[in-house]
Amino acid sequence: MADTFTLGGKEFSSRFILGSGKYSMELIRAAVEQAEAQIITLAVRRTNTKENENILDYIPENVTLLPNTSGARNAKEAVRIARMAREIGCGDFVKVEIMRDSKYLLPDNQETILATKMLADEGFVVLPYMYPDLYAARALEEAGAAAIMPLAAPIGSNKGLATKEFIQILIDETDLPVIVDAGIGRPSQACEAMEMGAAAIMANTAIATAKDVPAMAEAFKNAIIAGRKGYLAGIGRVLERGASASDPLTGFLRD
Repeated sequence: MADTFTLGGKEFSSRFILGSGKYSMELIRAAVEQAEAQIITLAVRRTNTKENENILDYIPENVTLLPNTSGARNAKEAVRIARMAREIGCGDFVKVEIMRDSKYLLPDNQETILATKMLADEGFVVLPYMYPDLYAARALEEAGAAAIMPLAAPIGSNKGLATKEFIQILIDETDLPVIVDAGIGRPSQACEAMEMGAAAIMANTAIATAKDVPAMAEAFKNAIIAGRKGYLAGIGRVLERGASASDPLTGFLRD
């Protein structure tokens, strides 16, 4: 059977999602062709960045748009941006981002919960970006989130799984798909997150700033697939101390 996951009643086979931020035609092409992304996020405020340019023109029609509420400082602003995205044809998917902190760009979990409830009640498929906290995750699930998107490290930092232990708690204790977002800097880190049981990985800066964008996009795809296969196969046990021989050390002497 195909190994897929579902968001808002829509089935996806690719577990790589292209994040918004450092857009270029090369990056979008690499995400679609090399990484085989089926979901691409975009900031609503950037859909018309120039008089004759629209980011929407660069994204293939078969890709699901995930507009985000970047720039929102509270739930009210996030809801307004989401409604605007729907009006301009971006569909019902929305990534809620609410950040009052301009230095570290950490999400405001309480305002995110409020926005998630309001938008889910209006029929949106809500994917909230959140700081990995179990109580917030449970509240988001009750509010109607389709998935949760905990940060691995500060946005754009490429620092990797700085919040690994807390993300693992969310994976273990919530029924929602956990999409690891922000801070993943290397394919190996994406692989590790997938081995933990994450449903998908969102990345942007790590690929956009690579010397070879298409090659890095493909590396992320392969790493995500490998990590997912490792998780499904069941990761082997880790010994607390000592060693355990995989083959008999002396038995052959008695033959």
